[in-house]
Amino acid sequence: MGRRPEVFVRDLSMPEGQRLQRITRTGKDPVKLRRAIVVLMSAQGQPAVDIAYLLKATDDYVRDVIHAFNERGFDALNPKWRGGTPNKISEQDRDWICVIARCDPRFLGQPFSCWSLSKLRDYLIATGRVATISIETVRRILHEQGVTWQSSKTWKASNDPNFVAKMRAILDLYDHPPAGGRVVCVDEFGPLNLQPRPGKAWKPQGKPVRLRATYHRDHGVRHMIASLDLATGKIHYRIRDRKRSIEFLDFLKSLRRRWPSETLHLILDNFSPGPLQDRGMTG
Repeated sequence: MGRRPEVFVRDLSMPEGQRLQRITRTGKDPVKLRRAIVVLMSAQGQPAVDIAYLLKATDDYVRDVIHAFNERGFDALNPKWRGGTPNKISEQDRDWICVIARCDPRFLGQPFSCWSLSKLRDYLIATGRVATISIETVRRILHEQGVTWQSSKTWKASNDPNFVAKMRAILDLYDHPPAGGRVVCVDEFGPLNLQPRPGKAWKPQGKPVRLRATYHRDHGVRHMIASLDLATGKIHYRIRDRKRSIEFLDFLKSLRRRWPSETLHLILDNFSPGPLQDRGMTG
C-alpha cells in the first residue's frame, strides 16, 4: 500500500498569516489554538505526518483540519460545542437536596446526627426524591448552591431572669442618652501577656535581631480596665497588676474626677467585683 498523498493548506495572504500567529500567541480556547497551530505549520511546509507526531494527534485529524480550513477559512477553527445530555435533576429537586442537607438527620428519622455525601445520596433515593444520583453530583449541587461542610459553633445564653429588662434598659441608654448625664461603658481586659513581639526593622544583612522563644515572664502579667465615652468615642484606661475590687473602684473614682459635675450612667459587663449594679452610678 502506497503512502497517502500529502495535504497542505492553501496559500495564505499576509493578513491571514498574521491572524494565525495572533491566535497561536493569545488564544484561550485550546481547540481553536490547536487547529491554528496545525494550519500554520502546514503553511510552513510541514507534512501532515510530522504535524501529527509533534502534536500527539492522528494523521486523519490533521488532514481534516486542513481540508476544513481550505473550505471554510477561519470559521473552521472555531469548535462546534454541543449542548450535552439534558439535566436529569430539576431546579426544585436541587433546592430540596440543599434543604435536606441543612436539616438535622434525626429530625427526619435517621439514626445519625450529620449527613455524609453517601448517606445523603441513599436518603434521597430511598425517599423517592430522585430516581438515581451519584455522590459526585450531590457534592457538585451543594457546592453550586453555596452549602459547605462546616464545624458547629457554640454559644451561651444568659441565665439571668432579669436579662431582658436589663438589655432594654441598656439599649435605651444607647438610643436615648440622658440630657443631664454621660453614658460610659466600662469593662476589663486581661490578663495581658507582656512579652517581646517579633517585628521588622532595618538591620545589616546577615545580622537580624533575635528574640528568645523561651522568654520568661519575670514581671508577671497585667490587666487593663477601660471605659468608652459614648458621647465622644474616647477611651479612658488604666493598666494594673491585679484586677480586684480595689483596682476597679479606683478606676471608677478616676472617672468621677474626670467628669465631676455630671451624672454618670455606667454600663458594665459581667465583671462585678463590688456591690455595683449593671446600670447606675450617680453622684
